[in-house]
Amino acid sequence: MLSRSSALILRRGIKTYQGTWCKNDSLFRIHPSVSRALAENKPVVALESTIITHGMPYPHNLSTAKEVESIVRAEGATPATVGVIEGKVHVGLSSEELDHLARCKSSLKVSRRDLPFVISKGLSGGTTVSATMIAAHQAGIPVFVTGGIGGVHRDGENSLDISADLTELGRTPIAVVSAGVKSILDIGRTLEFLETHGVCVATYGKSKNFPAFFSPKSGFTSPCQVSNPAEAAKLIASTLSLGLQSGVLLAVPIPEEHAAAGQQIEEAIQAAVAEARAEGITGRDVTPFILQKVNDLTKGKSLQANIALIHNNAKVGSQIACALSKEMNERKLRSTNHHSSESDIVVIGGINVDFIAKPKTKTIQFGQTNAGSVCQSFGGVGRNIADSLSRLGQRLLFISAIGADSHSVAVLNYCKHMNTSGVARLQDQSTATYCVVVTESGELSLGLGDMDIHQQITEQYVSRFEKQLSSASLVCLDGNIPVSTINYVCRVAKKYNINVWYEPTDIEKAHKPFLSDAWKSLSYSSPNLAELCTMNKTLGLPTPEVLPNSLEEVLNVAVALSRPLLEHLHCLVVTLGANGVLVCGEHDAGSVNLQPRKQKRKRQLCAVHYPPLTVTAEEIINVSGAGDSLAGALMAGILQQRDTDSCVRMGLLAARLSLASPHPIAPTLTLDSVDPNKVQTQNWPKPGYKRID
Repeated sequence: MLSRSSALILRRGIKTYQGTWCKNDSLFRIHPSVSRALAENKPVVALESTIITHGMPYPHNLSTAKEVESIVRAEGATPATVGVIEGKVHVGLSSEELDHLARCKSSLKVSRRDLPFVISKGLSGGTTVSATMIAAHQAGIPVFVTGGIGGVHRDGENSLDISADLTELGRTPIAVVSAGVKSILDIGRTLEFLETHGVCVATYGKSKNFPAFFSPKSGFTSPCQVSNPAEAAKLIASTLSLGLQSGVLLAVPIPEEHAAAGQQIEEAIQAAVAEARAEGITGRDVTPFILQKVNDLTKGKSLQANIALIHNNAKVGSQIACALSKEMNERKLRSTNHHSSESDIVVIGGINVDFIAKPKTKTIQFGQTNAGSVCQSFGGVGRNIADSLSRLGQRLLFISAIGADSHSVAVLNYCKHMNTSGVARLQDQSTATYCVVVTESGELSLGLGDMDIHQQITEQYVSRFEKQLSSASLVCLDGNIPVSTINYVCRVAKKYNINVWYEPTDIEKAHKPFLSDAWKSLSYSSPNLAELCTMNKTLGLPTPEVLPNSLEEVLNVAVALSRPLLEHLHCLVVTLGANGVLVCGEHDAGSVNLQPRKQKRKRQLCAVHYPPLTVTAEEIINVSGAGDSLAGALMAGILQQRDTDSCVRMGLLAARLSLASPHPIAPTLTLDSVDPNKVQTQNWPKPGYKRID
C-alpha cells in the first residue's frame, strides 16, 4: 500500500523541464528586437562575434559587422549578433555594444569550453561557431550565419586537433550557413568527422562541390545539395521536426566575381602554412597567424574576398531564414487545421517549469543550508494531462500560454509529441515557474510559484478555438486558468452539449466554477477530499470542520459531499491519496457509468471505492505526477469507451508508472503499459460498492 505521505500521488503533477538558461537569468540577455521577432515567429539570423574580436583589424571589423547586420535586415530578418560582455551572454547587440567589442583589445576567443571561465571572471569576448550555436539554440534561433567553420587540422589524426565547431554541429540542432572550411584544414577528414556525428552537409547552389572558403571547389563533394532558399528551408525544417538534436551545415560557395582571386589566395595560404610550421606555431595561434600572413602576401585581396564572402553568406542565410520562417508557420497552420478537425479532446491549462528540492535527511533545518538534491522538470497540470493523453494515443489540442523565453523553447521541444498549436508564446512574459521543497518521504514542505502567465489564458484567446471546442468529445480544464475563461467554456459546453472535465489543482482554485452556475455545465471533476469540501462550501453547503482519518469515515464524508454535486455533474472521481480512489456517479450494473451522458435525467447514484495498487517505498522515485497520470488515463479509457473497471485500472497503472519515473508523466507510458489485460498485476485490489440515496 502507499503510505499517507504519498497523498500527492493521486494529486497534481509537478511538471518537466530540460532547458538551462532563461530570459531573466543574470547570465543571459536577449536584445528586445530579437525577443520581439521570436515572439512573433519572424525570421532571426544569429551571427558570431569572433569575426569582430579576432577576424579583422579595427575599423574593418566594426564596419563589416554593421554591414552584415544591415544585409540581414534588408532581406527581412532580424540580426542577432552573439557576444559575451563583462560575463553576460548577449544574443543581439546594440550599436554601442558592437563598438565595444570591436575596440576591446582584451577580448577573448570564446568557444564552448571557454564559456564557464569567461562568465565566471566577468570577461568579454567574441563567440566562436560552437558558443554562438549554444546561445542561438537556447534563444530559439534556428539559423546561424558565419564565414567558415573550424575543422580537423592537418595532421589531426596524430595531434587530435579538431575544432569544437564539429562536435557542436553533432549535438545542437542549428542550421549553420558558411562558406565551407578553410583549405588550411584537412577538408576530407572534416567531412568524415561530420558524417560520424550525424551532421547533414549540403552545398547551396547548382553544384555538389564542397567549397573551401576562398575557393568554390575543395576537391570534395557534399552528400546533399539544395538549389534555393525554399529547398534549404525544407531541409532544415525536416531536421528540426525529426528531433535528431544535430545540426545542418549549408556550404555556400564564394561569389564568382571574387572567386577569381582564389588561386592567388590559395598559394598565399600554402606559403603561410609552411611558415607557421617553420616557426613552430601551433594550436589556436595557427589560424590568426595564417590569416594575417595571407592578408599581407595578397596585399589585402584576401580581406576583400573575406568580406565579400561574409556579405554573401549573410544574404543567403537571411533568405533561408525567411523561407524557414514561412515553412514553419505553414507547417504549424497545416498541423492546426489537421488537428482541429480531428481532436477527440481539448485540454486547457497551465505549463510550468519546476524546480524540485529534496533533502537527504528526514527533517529540514530552516535558516540554514540543507544537503539534498535539486532537479528541474516540465509540468503544469494541463500539460501533464495533455502529455498523458497523447502518449495513450488520443488526438488532442492543448491550449495554454508561455513566455518568449528559453524555458518556452525547451518546453515546446519536450512536447513535440503533442499538438501544441494552441499554446500562445507571449512577448514580455515569463513561462510559469514553480519551486517546491519536498521532505525525504515525498511530502510537500514548501512551494513557491510564479504563475502569473496563466492569467493570459483568457476568454478572448480561448474563444479562437470555439470550433474545436464545439466538436470535441471532451474538454478538460485545469484550475489555473481564469474564472472568466472557465465560465466561457462552460457556456460553450451548454450551447453544444459538450462534456467538460474540471481538474481543480488545489483547494484555492477548486471553487472557481462554483462561484456561479457555470459548474452546472461540468460533467466530470477529480477533486481530493479537501477540494471537494471547498466546492461544497462555495455553494453554501455544510462541510466537516476537520477531515476524518479512518477509511470508513473518509468514504462516508466523500459520498456525502459528492451527492449534491451529482445533481448536475455526471461523475466525480475523488482522489484519496493513500486510500485510493472513490468513483461516484450513475449506477450501472453494479458499477458507475463513466461514459458521457447525452442528456440529463433522473438516475440512481452509487459510489465505488478502488484501493491503490501496492507500491513499496523503494519503488517510488517521484510522487509529483501520479494524480495527473491517473486523470489522463481515466479520460483516455472513457474516450476509448472502456468499461469503468478498465478505466480506473488504467488510471492506477499510469499512476504507478509515474511513481517509478523521474518524470511526472512517465515516457514509457503507452496503451500497452496500462492495459489491464496485458499487465500482470498480482492481487488487483477489489473495489467496494456503495449506493448513494
